[in-house]
Amino acid sequence: MSVGELYSQCTRVWIPDPDEVWRSAELTKDYKEGDKSLQLRLEDETILEYPIDVQRNQLPFLRNPDILVGENDLTALSYLHEPAVLHNLKVRFLESNHIYTYCGIVLVAINPYEQLPIYGQDVIYAYSGQNMGDMDPHIFAVAEEAYKQMARDEKNQSIIVSGESGAGKTVSAKYAMRYFATVGGSASETNIEEKVLASSPIMEAIGNAKTTRNDNSSRFGKYIQIGFDKRYHIIGANMRTYLLEKSRVVFQADDERNYHIFYQLCAAAGLPEFKELALTSAEDFFYTSQGGDTSIEGVDDAEDFEKTRQAFTLLGVRESHQISIFKIIASILHLGSVEIQAERDGDSCSISPQDEHLSNFCRLLGVEHSQMEHWLCHRKLVTTSETYVKTMSLQQVINARNALAKHIYAQLFSWIVEHINKALHTSLKQHSFIGVLDIYGFETFEVNSFEQFCINYANEKLQQQFNSHVFKLEQEEYMKEQIPWTLIDFYDNQPCIDLIEAKLGILDLLDEECKVPKGTDQNWAQKLYDRHSSSQHFQKPRMSNTAFIIVHFADKVEYLSDGFLEKNRDTVYEEQINILKASKFPLVADLFHDDKDPVPATTSGKGSSSKISVRSARPPMKASNKEHKKTVGHQFRTSLHLLMETLNATTPHYVRCIKPNDEKLPFHFDPKRAVQQLRACGVLETIRISAAGYPSRWAYHDFFNRYRVLVKKRELANTDKKAICRSVLENLIKDPDKFQFGRTKIFFRAGQVAYLEKLRADKFRTATIMIQKTVRGWLQKVKYRRLKGATLTLQRYCRGHLARRLAEHLRRTRAAVVLQKHYGMQRARQAYQRVRRAAVVIQAFTRAMFVRRTYRQVLMEHKATTIQKHVRGWMARRHFQRLRDAAIVIQCAFRMLKARRELKALRIEARSAEHLKRLNVGMENKVVQLQRKIDEQNKEFKTLSEQLSVTTSTYTMEVERLKKELAHYQQSPGEDPSLSLQEEVESLRTELQRAHSERKILEDAHSREKDELRKRVADLEQENALLKDEKEQLNNQILCQSKDEFAQNSVKENLLMKKELEEERSRYQNLVKEYSQLEQRYDNLRDEMTIIKQTPGHRRNPSNQSSLESDSNYPSISTSDIGDTEDALQQVEEIGLEKAAMDMTVFLKLQKRVRELEQERKKLQVQLEKREQQDSKKVQVEPPQTDIDLDPDADLAYNSLKRQELESENKKLKNDLNELRKAVADQAMQNNSSHGSPDSYSLLLNQLKLAHEELEVRKEEVLILRTQIVSADQRRLAGRNAEPNINARSSWPNSEKHVDQEDAIEAYHGVCQTNSKTEDWGYLNEDGELGLAYQGLKQVARLLEAQLQAQSLEHEEEVERLKSQLEALKEEMDKQQQTFCQTLLLSPEAQVEFGIQQEISRLTNENLDLKELVEKLEKNERKLKKQLKIYMKKAQDLEAAQALAQSERKRHELNRQVTVQRKEKDFQGMLEYHKEDEALLIRNLVTDLKPQMLSGAVPCLPAYILYMCIRHADYTNDDLKVHSLLTSTINGIKKVLKKHNDDFEMTSFWLSNTCRLLHCLKQYSGDEGFMTQNTAKQNEHCLKNFDLTEYRQVLSDLSIQIYQQLIKIAEGMLQPMIVSAMLENESIQGLSGVKPTGYRKRSSSMADGDNSYCLEAIIRQMNAFHTVMCDQGLDPEIILQVFKQLFYMINAVTLNNLLLRKDVCSWSTGMQLRYNISQLEEWLRGRNLHQSGAVQTMEPLIQAAQLLQLKKKTQEDAEAICSLCTSLSTQQIVKILNLYTPLNEFEERVTVAFIRTIQAQLQERNDPQQLLLDAKHMFPVVFPFNPSSLTMDSIHIPACLNLEFLNEV
Repeated sequence: MSVGELYSQCTRVWIPDPDEVWRSAELTKDYKEGDKSLQLRLEDETILEYPIDVQRNQLPFLRNPDILVGENDLTALSYLHEPAVLHNLKVRFLESNHIYTYCGIVLVAINPYEQLPIYGQDVIYAYSGQNMGDMDPHIFAVAEEAYKQMARDEKNQSIIVSGESGAGKTVSAKYAMRYFATVGGSASETNIEEKVLASSPIMEAIGNAKTTRNDNSSRFGKYIQIGFDKRYHIIGANMRTYLLEKSRVVFQADDERNYHIFYQLCAAAGLPEFKELALTSAEDFFYTSQGGDTSIEGVDDAEDFEKTRQAFTLLGVRESHQISIFKIIASILHLGSVEIQAERDGDSCSISPQDEHLSNFCRLLGVEHSQMEHWLCHRKLVTTSETYVKTMSLQQVINARNALAKHIYAQLFSWIVEHINKALHTSLKQHSFIGVLDIYGFETFEVNSFEQFCINYANEKLQQQFNSHVFKLEQEEYMKEQIPWTLIDFYDNQPCIDLIEAKLGILDLLDEECKVPKGTDQNWAQKLYDRHSSSQHFQKPRMSNTAFIIVHFADKVEYLSDGFLEKNRDTVYEEQINILKASKFPLVADLFHDDKDPVPATTSGKGSSSKISVRSARPPMKASNKEHKKTVGHQFRTSLHLLMETLNATTPHYVRCIKPNDEKLPFHFDPKRAVQQLRACGVLETIRISAAGYPSRWAYHDFFNRYRVLVKKRELANTDKKAICRSVLENLIKDPDKFQFGRTKIFFRAGQVAYLEKLRADKFRTATIMIQKTVRGWLQKVKYRRLKGATLTLQRYCRGHLARRLAEHLRRTRAAVVLQKHYGMQRARQAYQRVRRAAVVIQAFTRAMFVRRTYRQVLMEHKATTIQKHVRGWMARRHFQRLRDAAIVIQCAFRMLKARRELKALRIEARSAEHLKRLNVGMENKVVQLQRKIDEQNKEFKTLSEQLSVTTSTYTMEVERLKKELAHYQQSPGEDPSLSLQEEVESLRTELQRAHSERKILEDAHSREKDELRKRVADLEQENALLKDEKEQLNNQILCQSKDEFAQNSVKENLLMKKELEEERSRYQNLVKEYSQLEQRYDNLRDEMTIIKQTPGHRRNPSNQSSLESDSNYPSISTSDIGDTEDALQQVEEIGLEKAAMDMTVFLKLQKRVRELEQERKKLQVQLEKREQQDSKKVQVEPPQTDIDLDPDADLAYNSLKRQELESENKKLKNDLNELRKAVADQAMQNNSSHGSPDSYSLLLNQLKLAHEELEVRKEEVLILRTQIVSADQRRLAGRNAEPNINARSSWPNSEKHVDQEDAIEAYHGVCQTNSKTEDWGYLNEDGELGLAYQGLKQVARLLEAQLQAQSLEHEEEVERLKSQLEALKEEMDKQQQTFCQTLLLSPEAQVEFGIQQEISRLTNENLDLKELVEKLEKNERKLKKQLKIYMKKAQDLEAAQALAQSERKRHELNRQVTVQRKEKDFQGMLEYHKEDEALLIRNLVTDLKPQMLSGAVPCLPAYILYMCIRHADYTNDDLKVHSLLTSTINGIKKVLKKHNDDFEMTSFWLSNTCRLLHCLKQYSGDEGFMTQNTAKQNEHCLKNFDLTEYRQVLSDLSIQIYQQLIKIAEGMLQPMIVSAMLENESIQGLSGVKPTGYRKRSSSMADGDNSYCLEAIIRQMNAFHTVMCDQGLDPEIILQVFKQLFYMINAVTLNNLLLRKDVCSWSTGMQLRYNISQLEEWLRGRNLHQSGAVQTMEPLIQAAQLLQLKKKTQEDAEAICSLCTSLSTQQIVKILNLYTPLNEFEERVTVAFIRTIQAQLQERNDPQQLLLDAKHMFPVVFPFNPSSLTMDSIHIPACLNLEFLNEV
C-alpha cells in the first residue's frame, strides 16, 4: 500500500492549528511523491495549500474513518497519533457527555465540573462482576478489574490516580474506595468500610485547600491500602502521606485559601463549646486572609465542619481529643496574628505583653506566656565553651514564627493520620490489599520552587514505572499470541531520574549545601551549573544565575533556586519546641516529644511526610558528633523509593485525570490545555508505544464477520476461518510486515485497519451502485408504464367529456324552447290575473263600506246594552264578593288543616320518581278540562240556537200579526195608517235581517272558537307527548350518568385501593425479607460463636426470640377482643422493641382498639351488675328453701372448680417459670460471650409479670363463667321439672318450651348424680319414687313462682319503658307545636322550604342512629361469636372432665371384667401419633425428605399429612401438641431451606407444601368465607376447637421468605445468561457487524473460558423452572408471579447493560432485541403465562429496541420518539441516543441538535433521576386462597415415607 493510495483525493487529514492545536482538512487533489505541497479544503470550505518538508517527508496525520470516532478505547483507532486522540476525547466529552475513555491500560477521566448521576449504588451493582471491556469506561470498571484480579490471581493491586490540580484525582480515588466498600463490605459488625470512607472528609479538611485551579485541591499525596481477608471482605486500611505543603499554612497567593479546617473552625466559632477558642471571622486572621476572598461559592464551611466532626467521632476520636485538635488549630491562627514590633536598632524585636493573640496562643496550648514571648524574639547559640542568647531581626522573628506554625500543623497532621490508621487497623491477618494512590500530577507554574521540584521528581519515577509496565504488557501479549518479538523503542527517563537522585545529583548537592554553615541558594545553583551543564536534561537559563531548567518527560520546567535550602532544612528553633514539650496539655506535649525509633516514619507506612518533617525540623546543633538529621529532600526520596517498591510488587491500574479548562466551566473543552496534560500524564506515550508495534487486534471470528464481504465466493467454501483470513490478508495487503497472525488474534500495524475499512467501503459502494443502477432502471420502467397507462386513461376520459358536452348542448337547446313556451303562457296568465284581482278589490271595498255603516249602528246599540249589563253585573258581583269572602275565610281555615296533613305526604312524594308521572297526569287533566270546556261551549251553542229559533218563530208570528193588522188597516179608510204600517214593516224587516246577520256572526265565531280549541287541544296533546319523551330521556340520562359516575368512582377507588394494597404488601414483604436476613445473620453469628468456643453443640436457641417469632406458647384463649389485643401487645413485647417499632401505625391502632374495648367492657360490667341485682332480687323473692337447696350446690361447684383451676394454673405457671429461668440463664451465658444486651433479663421478668397478671384475670373470668354456667344449668333443670300442661314464660330462652314431668324428673336426677352432696331419698320407699315426685312438685312450684315474679318484673319494666316513650312523645309534640307556630309566621314558600329542611334533618338523624345501631350490633355479634366459641370449648372441657370422672367411678364399681366390642368405622381423615414420635415425624416428613421420593404421589402430600396430624390434635383438644407440631414443622422447613439454599427444586417443593398447608388451615378453619367451595364431606374435616389464625400468619410469612429465596436462586441461575443471550448472541445470523476493539478486549483482562449463551439456553432454563413448579403442585397464580419477576429481572439486566455499553447500541442490536423479546413472548403464550404481566415488565426494553431502530433526524422523528418511549425516562432516552453507534459508514450518528430537541420536548416529564433500573427490585407476592378438592380420607400415605407409626383414626 503506497503513500499515493493513502493520500488520495477526498482523504481527510489533520494539520496543526495555533488555536485548536489540530484542524481537520480534506485533500482536493491526489498526492504524488515529490510534491512540495498538498491542496486542502478546510471544514469552513476555504482552500489551503499546505507545504511539505521534502527532506523529512513529514506528511500530515491521516484522520480515522467516522465509524471509529467516539470509540471507548483509544487503542481501537486505526491511526494512533495525537490529533486522533484529542479529537476522540473531544467528541466523547462534548457530544456524548462521556467523561471516561480507555487508552489501553489507562483510564482517561475528564473533569466535567458538574455532578453526574453515574455513581449510584445501581451503577456499582451493574459493574460488579463484569469484564472490563464489556461495559462503558468507568472508574468502577477499573476498580472491579483490580478487585477481580486480586481475587483471581491472589496478587496485590494498585490504582494510581494522577493529574494536575483540579483534574479530579481526589474524587476519582474517593469513588474507587466507595466501590470497594460496597462490593467488599466487611463481614463483621465493625463497619470498617464506613470508617474508610469517613477518613475522606477529615483528610480533605486538613489537607485540601482552594487554589487558582481547583476549589478543593489536595496539597499532599496519599496512598491508601485497603486490606482484604481470604473471602475478600474489607478488614482494615492503612494510609501513607507524602509531602504536605506546609508553606500554605503561613502564605497563600491571591484568590487562594489556607487549608479548609481553618475556615470551618472560624465558621463554627459561634458554637458554645468553641467560645474558649476566641475565634472570629476568617478575615480577622493573617494566616487566613492573605488570598483575599475567604469563601468558596457553593460551599458551606459550617456544614462541612459538622461532617468533619462526625467523621472524627465515627473513627473513634474522643470528644476531648477533638477539642484539643481544634485548640491547636486555633492557636496557629492566633500565632499568625501576633504583632511583632521592631526596635530602633533594627537588630531586635519585641512583642507586647498585652498582645491578645499571644495570650490566646499560650492559653490554648498550655505554655508559659513569658517564655514564649521571650523565645519568639531571641535565639540560643551554642559553642564548645559557652552558650549565647542573641536577639533576632524582624524578618528573622517572622520566619521563626512561620516555621513554628508550619511545624505545629505538620505534627498535628501526622498525629491525625496516625490515629486514622489506628482506627482502620485490624488484628485479623491481611490476605491481600488494593492500594489507591492519589498523587499530584506534573506541575509547571511561572515561578517553580522546591515543592514543584519534588512533585515533578515523583512523577518522573511514576512515569518510568508506567512505561516499563506498558512495555511489559505488550511483550506478554506478543508472547502469548506467539508473535515474533521485535524490540520497541520507547522513551526511558532514567537519565532525568539519575540527574535528580544519583550520586552528586541535584538532591545530593542540595543536602551538601545545607551542611555548609553559610550555604546559600546562589552557591548551590552555581554548583549545579558546574556539575551538570553537560547533561542533556539540565539547562541554564540565559537571563538568570539563580534558576535552572530540567527537561522532564512532559516539558521543560524552570526552577528558581531561592528558598530551596530553607525548605530543605525546615528549621525550627529548639527553645520554642522545648516550651511546647512542657505544655500542661498531654496531647500538645505528645506531639513534640522525641520518638524512640530514629528511622523515618515512612518505614512504618503511616504518615510518612508528616513525621519526616518533624524530624528534620529539629536543630542539628544539639549533638554535632551524632548522625546528621535527614533533610526533607532525603526523606522524600526515601519514601518515594518505598512507594515504588510497593507499586512494583503490585499489579498497577492507571487513572489519568484531565482538566478540560481553567475556568471550571461544565463540559467546556480547551484543546490546548488538554494536549498539554495528555503529554504530561503519559497517555500519548502509551499511544506511541502501541503505534510502534501492532496496535490493532482482531479475533479471527470478528475479523471474518466484519470483512467477509472482501472474501471471494470460492474461498467461502473453506470451513476454516483462520485459513480464509490468511488468504484474504495475503491478497489484500502485500507487505507481510503490516500484519501478524497470532494464536487467537490477527495483529495489524497502524493504519491497516483503516485501509481495510476503505476497501470494505469501496466494496459496499460498488455493490450499492449496482443495486442503485438496477433499482433506478426498474423504477424508470415502472414510471414509463404508469405514464403510458395514465395517458390512455386521460384520452379516454377527454373523448367521453367532449361527447357528454355535445349531448348537454342539445338538451339545453330543447329545454330553452320549452321554457320560452311556458314563459309566454305565464305572462298572459299573470295579466289576466291582475285585471281580475283589481275588479275583486273594487267590489270588496264597496261592499265593506256598506257593511261598516251597518256595523256602526249595531255597535252603538251593543255598547248601550253592555253598559247596562256591566252595571247590573257590578252590583251582583259586589254582593257575591261579600258572600265569597266569608266563604273563603271558612275554606282557608279548613284547607289549612287539610294542607298540613297533606304537606308531609307531598314532601315525600316530591322526592319520589312518581312526581314527574303525576305532573304528566296533571297535564292529561288539563286536556280533559279543555275537552269538557269544548263540550260546555257546544251545549251553550245549542241553547243559543234554540233561543234563536224561538226568537225567529216569535218574529214570524209577530209579522203575521202585523200583516193581519196591515190588511185590517188597508181595509180601513185613509192613507196615513198604511204609510206608518209600511214603515213599521220595513223596520221589522231590517231587524230581521240584523238578527240573521248576528246569527251568522255567532255561528262563525263559534266555529272559529271550536277550531281554535281543537287546535289547542292537539297542541297540548303534542306538547304532553313531547314532555313525556323528554322526561323519559332525562330519566335515562340521569340513570346513565349516575351509573357512569358510580362506575368511574368505583374504578378510581379500586385503583387507589389496589395501589395502596400493593404498597402495603410490598412494605410488609420487605420487612419479612429483612427479618429473614437478620435471622440468617443471627444464625451465622451463633455458628461462628459456637466454632470459636469449640463447644460440642447447644441444645436450643439461646435467644429469647425463637426462630418463629410470632408463635405463642398457647393458642388464643382470650374471652374478648380485649384479650386478643392484650395477647398482641404481649407478643410485641416478646418480639422486642426493635421489631415493634417497625410499624408504629399498627401499634397506635391497637392502643385505640384497646381503649374502645375497655369502654365496652365497662358497659358490659354495668349491665352484668344490673343483671346480678335483678337475679338477687329474684332470689330474695323466692322461698327460703331454694336458698337452702341450691346455694350449697353452687358454692360447692364454685369451690371445686376454683380449686381445680388453681391447681392446674399453678402447675402451668411453675413449668413456665422453670422454662423462663432456664432460657434466661442460657441467654445470659450467650450474652456474656457475644456482648449481648444486659436488659434481656429484665425484659423477660416483665414479660413473666405481664403473663402472670393476664393469667390471673383470665382465671377469675373463667371461674365466674363456670359458676354461672353451673347455676344456670341447675335452674334450667329445676325449671323443667314442672307439671304437664303448664306453659310458663321464664327469663331463660329455653323456658318457653313445653316441660313435662318425666323430663323434669330425669333432668333433676342427672343433677343429683353430679352433686357431691346428694341426699338419700330411699327412706320414703324402696325406689325413692315418692321422694322424686315430691321433689318434682316442689321444683314446679318454685318454677311457677319464679316465672310469675319474672312476669311481674317484665310488666314493671314495660310500664317504665312506656312511660319513658310517652314522655319522649310529649317532648316531640311540644317541639312540633313550636315548629308549627314558627311556620305559620312564614310565607308559603318559606314554609315549604322550612318543612323540607326539618324533614331532611329528621331523616338524617334517623339514618345516623340506624348506622350506629347496626355497627353496635355487628360488634356485639362478633364479640358474642368469639365468646360463644370459647364458652363452648370450656363447656366441652367441663363435660369431658365430668364424663371421665363418672366413667372412672363406674369402672371402680364393676365387679367383673367386661370386654367392649369396637365397631368398625371409616377413616375420618385424622392421623394419630405419640408425643415422642414427633421428632421422627419431622425428620421423615420434612428434614430428610427428597422431592424425588414423591414423584408419583399426590402433589403437596406432606402438607396434607401434617394437616391430618393437626386435626387429630385439635380433635383431642391438645393445644400443646398443636403448638409443638407446628413449631417443629416451621423450624424444620427453615433448616431444610438453609441447607439447600441454592436448590431450586427443593425450594419450590417446600413453597408449594407451605402454601398448601396454609390453604388447608384456611379451608378447614370453620370460617364461612373459606368454606364456600367445600363439599359436605370436607366440612366434616374442619377444626373444632382451635383458632389457628396466628399460625396462618406465620406460615404466610414463611411462604414469603421461601418465595424470595426461590426468586433469588432462579435469578442467580439466569443472570449469567442474560447479557450474552439477549445482547451479544446473534439470534439472526449475519445481522450484526463487528467493530474494532482495543486493549480492553485482551484475553488477559477477562477470565478464561467461553461464557456465551444463546436465547435457547434461557428458554430451556425457564422450561425447567416451569416443569418443576407444575410437577410439585405450586399454585398457578404463584407461578405467574415467579415468571413476572424473572422477566422483570431480564428486562432490568439487559437494559442496564444496554445503557452502559456503547458497542451494543446499534440498529442491528435493536433488531436482535426485538426478535429475542418476540421469542420470549411466544414462550409465554405457549405456556399460557401471558396473563402474568411479564410482557408489561419488558416494556422499557421493547421501547429501547424500537428507539434503536427508529429514524433520528427530523422534528417529526423526535415527536415520534417522545410519544413512543413512555416507559423510558428522559435520562435513559438521551443516554441511548448518545451511545448510538453506527456499525458502518452508511449509517449516520445522532446529532447533538437532535438530542437537544429530544431533551427540550421531554422537559415536562417528571421522571426520576435514576439512570438504571433496580435489578434487585422485587414485586410483592400475593398468595390467593386456592382450596383443594381432595378430602382427607382419600389420601394414601406411601410406604417410602416410613410413617408406620401414624395411626389412621
